[in-house]
Amino acid sequence: MVVQQHRDDEKLITDLIEHWVAAIQAGDLPGVLANHADDIVMFDVPPPQDGVRGIDAYRDAWPPFLRWLAGGAVFEIVTTDVTAGAEVAFAHVLLRCGTPDDLARRPDHRLRITLGLRKEADRWLIAHEHHSFPLAEPADRAAAELEIRALHEQWFEQTAAKDLDGLMAAIADDVVSYEHITPLEHIGQAQVRQVCQDGLEAGTGEVTWQVPNLTVVAADDLAVAWGLNRVQAAGPDGQLIETWSRGTRVFRRTDSAWSMVHQHLSYPLDPQTGAVRTDLRP
Repeated sequence: MVVQQHRDDEKLITDLIEHWVAAIQAGDLPGVLANHADDIVMFDVPPPQDGVRGIDAYRDAWPPFLRWLAGGAVFEIVTTDVTAGAEVAFAHVLLRCGTPDDLARRPDHRLRITLGLRKEADRWLIAHEHHSFPLAEPADRAAAELEIRALHEQWFEQTAAKDLDGLMAAIADDVVSYEHITPLEHIGQAQVRQVCQDGLEAGTGEVTWQVPNLTVVAADDLAVAWGLNRVQAAGPDGQLIETWSRGTRVFRRTDSAWSMVHQHLSYPLDPQTGAVRTDLRP
């Protein structure tokens, strides 16, 4: 008899979880709040570090996530496991949670939720939630770093080929670039394209660009790369001119492809004269 009661409670809790997820998918905030204890404590993926405490704070935590889902993101149960006792129960749930692009790139990525429930007046209430994503796998980061390095290699080849369209293909429409030249910032792809075009046309022959000591750090959908830029071009007299400068680039991954969203280039200044030092070598 006791075993059957536990099985019945486990079925009730499974249904409760499915209704909760359906309410989240529908953007139904009252449905999300239903069957939660007034003293609910949620350890969520975003802050606060000590958790969301109380039904009012829990209610306030949901609108940003519901708006994100309304934009086309996915929130789907993969597995649910429930264990029920006479007065308390727990469940652990795995879900597909992310944008379609995220899930296409990482189909095995899961949101993990643990629920703690207690029975009050023969009614099960969720008293605790713990949400988390696993940390990015080192292999994922290594792959992302390789992709950023490959993108630089393509840029080096396209520079030598004076392929302006190729250079611009991986630059975001909303890029902000701090160039060597005025103005203080170049905003948008059109302005950066003009700088690149002027650079390719500055020499009488081949223009080459390399970053021999390129460093890349990547995590999730963001990456940063930095190093010393070596640019070589033939001057008006045909003589090769070589300059070195500092470069930092920030990348964002969308639709399974990386694009540069920010670039910062600079030459050192001589502290005594204030002159730009384009003659320095590593």
